[in-house]
This record gives sequence, C-alpha cells and structure tokens, in this order.
Amino acid sequence: MLQASYHWGKVPKLHISRECRIVSTCWFENTEGIAAQAPPRLKTADSTLTTVEPGFFLICVKMGLKYILNAMLICCCMWQSLAHSGPSECIKANAKSCEECIQVGKHCGWCTKAEFLRKGELTWSRCDNIKSLKKRGCGMEDIENPKGSLRVESDRNLTDFASGKKINLEDLTQIRPQKITLKLRSGEPQTFSLHFQRAKDNPIDLYYLVDLSLSVQDGLENMKKLGIELKEEMQKITSDFRIGFGILQKNPCTAAETCTSQFSFKNVLPLSSDGAMFNKLLRKQTIAASLNSSEDGADAIMQAAVCGDIIGWRNVSRLLVYYSNTGLRFARDGKLISMLPNDGKCHIDSQGAYTTSHHHNHPSISHLAQKLEENKIQLFFAVKEEFKDIYQMLQGSIPKYEVGILTSNSSNVIKLILDAYHALAFEVILENSKLPEGVSIHYTAHCKNNIIHTGENGRKCLDIQIGDEVNFAISIRAKKCPNNGQKTTINIKPRGFDEKVEIDLEFVCECECRKDGMTNSSYCHQGNGVFKCGVCRCNEGYIGQFCECSTDEVYNEDASCRKDNASPICSNNGDCICGECICKKRDNPNEIISGKYCECDNFNCDRSNGLICGGNGFCRCGMCECLSNFTGNACDCSLDVASCKATNGQLCNGRGICECGRCRCTGTRFIGPTCELCSTCPGVCIIHMDCVLCKAFNKGPKKASCDQCGFEVTLLEHPDQLPQRYCSFMDLDGSWFCFSYLINDQKVPEVHVVKTPGRC
Repeated sequence: MLQASYHWGKVPKLHISRECRIVSTCWFENTEGIAAQAPPRLKTADSTLTTVEPGFFLICVKMGLKYILNAMLICCCMWQSLAHSGPSECIKANAKSCEECIQVGKHCGWCTKAEFLRKGELTWSRCDNIKSLKKRGCGMEDIENPKGSLRVESDRNLTDFASGKKINLEDLTQIRPQKITLKLRSGEPQTFSLHFQRAKDNPIDLYYLVDLSLSVQDGLENMKKLGIELKEEMQKITSDFRIGFGILQKNPCTAAETCTSQFSFKNVLPLSSDGAMFNKLLRKQTIAASLNSSEDGADAIMQAAVCGDIIGWRNVSRLLVYYSNTGLRFARDGKLISMLPNDGKCHIDSQGAYTTSHHHNHPSISHLAQKLEENKIQLFFAVKEEFKDIYQMLQGSIPKYEVGILTSNSSNVIKLILDAYHALAFEVILENSKLPEGVSIHYTAHCKNNIIHTGENGRKCLDIQIGDEVNFAISIRAKKCPNNGQKTTINIKPRGFDEKVEIDLEFVCECECRKDGMTNSSYCHQGNGVFKCGVCRCNEGYIGQFCECSTDEVYNEDASCRKDNASPICSNNGDCICGECICKKRDNPNEIISGKYCECDNFNCDRSNGLICGGNGFCRCGMCECLSNFTGNACDCSLDVASCKATNGQLCNGRGICECGRCRCTGTRFIGPTCELCSTCPGVCIIHMDCVLCKAFNKGPKKASCDQCGFEVTLLEHPDQLPQRYCSFMDLDGSWFCFSYLINDQKVPEVHVVKTPGRC
C-alpha cells in the first residue's frame, strides 16, 4: 500500500510498505522546466517501510486497474504540489520592462496582454516563468520569450592527408569551423564543437647550437654540412620553418690558426626564416682551441632555452640541436663552491654574448631538464662515437632528448631528428581573445583514448601527434546585456598556430514588442501614453502605472516616496506610483511588506529555533512583540518558573536564579536542572546519619535533641526491602545499619532503616 504525508511548504514524502512488488517512477518537470526521472530507492523485501527523498516520486503498483489509476492520481497530485513550490527567480527580479525581464534568465518571459494584470498587481508581475504565465491566463502569442541561436558562417573540412596529395599552405585547414555567429540571451549558453587536427605542415623552430672548440678542420666542415642539410630537410616537411644559430667558443687560438676573440656562448642568428643568411653565417665560422672545451656546454643550452625573446622562440614545435666533439660539465657538490649557483635566467647582452660565465656555476642536470621542460624544447645531441655513452647516461634525467652519432655522412643525424619530430607528442591548448564583461566561456576537451577534461584543463589535450584529431565542446554564456548590446567579435585559436575560429557575438537585449506601440492608447488613462509591451509609456507631464497622475499634482514624485533624503525610494521594497509607495507582494502570502515607505515587514525579525520570534510572538516592523509569558529579542525567554521548582518547592533549591525558565545556579558547586546536585557538599548519608541513629535506636550524638530531626523512621527486617540506593554505616558497637532517605509527592521525607549483624 502507499501512504503520503504532506508538509506545508515542502515536497511530499512517500512511505512505501513491504507489500510493493512492481515499482514505477513518475516523470516530472521542475520549476525550471528541466525534465527528470526520480530514481527509486527500495529496501529489501524484509523492510517494512522505505522513505523516498523529497522531490522524488515512487509509485507502488499492484496488478489491477484500480491500483494503477490510484497511483496515477497520486503522482499528478504530487506534481501539483511540486509545481507551486519555490518562488520564481523571474518574479523576484521585479523587472519593470520586457527588456529587464528577459535579462533575468533564460526561463523568464514577459506577458504583453493588456488585461493580464489583476487588481493590485504591479508591472513587474508580467515577468514570470513561461509555465506560470500560461497558467495565469497569458497565451504563448502574448509572451515575449526570445531565444539565442548559433549560425555557422564558414565550416571547411579539415585537410585530408590520407589522399597523399600535396597541400598548399593556403589550403591547409587544421581547425573547424572557421567562423560562427552566436546570438546570446542572458543565462542561455550556446555550445558548439571545435575540431582540431595537427597537420603535417606544422610550424617548426630549430636552433643549431655548435661547440667550435674543435681539434681538426674536418670537424668544422662536417658541422657546416650538417647544419645546411638539416635546414634543407626541415624545409621539405614544413613551409613554416625558422632556424637560428649559436656558437660555443672559449680561449684565444694559437698563432697558426685563424681564430676569433674569447667568449663562452654567443647567439649569432636568432630564429629566422632567412635560410640564405643562415648558410652565410654558418660558413663564416672558424676553429677555436681550448684546454677545457666542454665546461660551458650546459650553460649555452640553458641560455638558448630561457632567453626566449632573444632567441625568438614561438609557441610551436621547438627543436634544439647541440653539435659537439666533447662531453658536458654540470654543477656538482664540492665543485666551484666560490661561484654563485646558476639562476636559470637569461644573461645575454646586446651583442648576443653570455655575460655571467665567470660568476655563475654550471647548471645541474635537473635544473637544465626543468628549464627545457618548462619551455617545451626537445634537445638533440650530435656527438662523436667516443662520447656517445656519456650523453646517453643522461637518459631519465633530461626528458625527450635524442643522441645521434657524427660521421662523415650526416644523414644518420638528420634521420634521427626527422623521426623524432614526427613522433614528437605535443599538447594543443586553446586560447581566446579578451571577452566582453559579462561574457563567460567554458571548455570541455574530448581527447585521445576517450579522455575528457573540464574546467581549466578543458582547454587542452596532451600527446597529440601529426594527423590526430581532437574535439572541444565550447559553451559561451552572457549575463545581462554585455557591451551595451553592441555586436562584438572574439577569436579562439590553438596556441602557436595562426588558424582561428572567429566568433561574432550578438546579444538579445530587446523585445520584439518594442517595435509596435499604440499612441494615445485608451489603456493609458485618457490616452496619456503609448501602450507598448503591455506597459504604458507616459507622455510628458504624466506619471503612474497607467499615466493616471499629472506631474502638476505631484510636485516631486520620488521625494514623496522617500523616508528621508538618504533613503531609497520606497525602501527598495515597492514602487512609487503617483507619489505613493505601493509595496511589493511576497510569494508567501503570509509575508507582508507594509508602511508608508514600505519600511516594515512581518518576517525580518530575530529567530529562535528557526522560528520568527521563536514562535512566541509577532513580528512587527522588524521587532518582536512577545506573548505575555515570554520576553527577549526573539521571544525565546519564558517567564514561567514552573520548570525551575525543585521537589522541595523552592526555586532552584534556593541555590540559584530562575531565568527564561532555567536555573542559573549561584557559585560553581551547584549543578543540575534545579541546582540539586553538589559534588563537593556533604552527602545525604552524612547529613541524616545521626538523626537516623537517635530515631531508630535511641543513641548517637543527637540522642538528646532527637525531636529536632524533621522526619520519622520505619524499621524493616531485611536490606532487600530497601530501595536500590541507600546509605550504609557501622555502629559504635560494631553492628551495621542501613537506611534510605526519599522525599514523597507530598514533599514529606520517608526514611526506612535496617539493622544487620554484617554489612548490608
């Protein structure tokens, strides 16, 4: 069977008995018009009751038409309860025009019907959610509810590399769509998919860093040959290729050689698309002899990595080729301790030379690896056979690097670099131009292997190789009416690429009904205004909801509706109509705003236990007026002292003060609801022992004054006849006696005594 209990202001809770066998769910729409299905929550067959959470509906159906009809009826009734629960955000906005209304949110509509408002309702009552407007008698033909839209202007397909055809650079398409137009209404997002495919003709920056501290002329010629051939091969795989050149050289040469002056690292040619200039500068290089040629190699790599502006790195694939006949030296413990540690910053002067080699130590392996990773640079070593093992020892310390062996034929090194480039995994990161204030954008990345990223990570996909396609769901939302409603354009592009999506943003800020208006309309008092969108726009000299007041009669409308010059009109709780405040009506009819300036209400008072005025008074203009037996700011202080009376009839046992129906005990010794407990006071047993001795056995210290004891005793034969709690003492003659001391309902002590030869 099925029971439903209803609670005022809450969604009904359902309790389903164990007799349920077939369970179905009710479909419903919440107040925002979003459909949902309540998930049934049933316990096992042994359960006697199952409670379904508020807001979810569960129907217990047994075979038979009668039960099915009953279930449907209950479901419909519950939907009615839900449909009217909770105030509408549209009404709360107090929109005074259609334009203000549609900017509140995507579910808000404006009724333009002339006779829509009932007596006492103000203009803002025309703004409500669509379902409520229809229920209140406004047909869809009279409801302004504009919607946003998305229009694709250009959507060329991504370049098909599988065909094997040569693709001209101007025909290359790595991103789609290329242009769209979004019409945005406040609170209503527009979502589209952006597709990206990494092309074969991907932009590349390559920096050629050479150690010129060579021992033979043949090595110099091989270096020049490798550099020129490498440039030519890279230009074959991409039309967007730039190459730069730097040298590592130290110490003057002998008199028999053609030498340059001493320096450590020098940037000869920043990254450039001028291949002829690269060839020219490379051919001009000469030998420099050095006793310790390897010591500055790591410094040169560090400077080439961190001096991005000087070297000219773009946000594209970055390759650094280091050509050398020697090993590398890194910072080690105990070495060059008098020098400053390498700071990982750029120290290249205007002539392109590294300036702090005599002050800074070499970078450590981990420091260099960190900077290469931060700047997304892939490192290649081109070295002689005898140094191969030294460089390969860096495996695991420096990410994404390769080692090639120098021979008289440089083709093996070139093949190594080309293969590594094609396998080079990289990340695509979407960037957008500056957004107008009030416009937000949200990305969701659908990457390889069904990996999905959201939030800030929704902008990027990792490990994207040539030919891989990834998708991004991009949602753009406007709040209110950005950019004063003027059309604007933003761009979204992958970082480091020239291709972009151009997005024209248009904003839905006006209603269609603005185009039509009835001048001198009879709806506006005696034709004193233009009736447009269901509202009177008053002619000059008239004011009021229906232009019913003359400004000659109301000298200063706003001043008449302010409590003082510093107060807002109608305390921001009403509308000033013809110089009088008409207070807003609340969704809860029991909540009332009142006062000449709408300055009072009956719901903004202090609360206690979640209740206004503790449920013990009335809220009047922000102050609680308490019932006769309560006081306090929230009427939470009871004046009834009955709960403070002790069993002896005293208030708080004479050991405290009764405040708000509770005892506040004096001192720190007394505790308990009526201050009846005292952990450091003599107990009942000690206080009454002497009186019990004299009353029961005619002996003890109080024998002579026994008549002063305020009770009589009853002798019992066995300790089992005593209550559960009693006192036990040994008499002077060595025998034991036990007694109990209780106060009866007539507040008279009852004392029972037992004497035994042994302990009670």
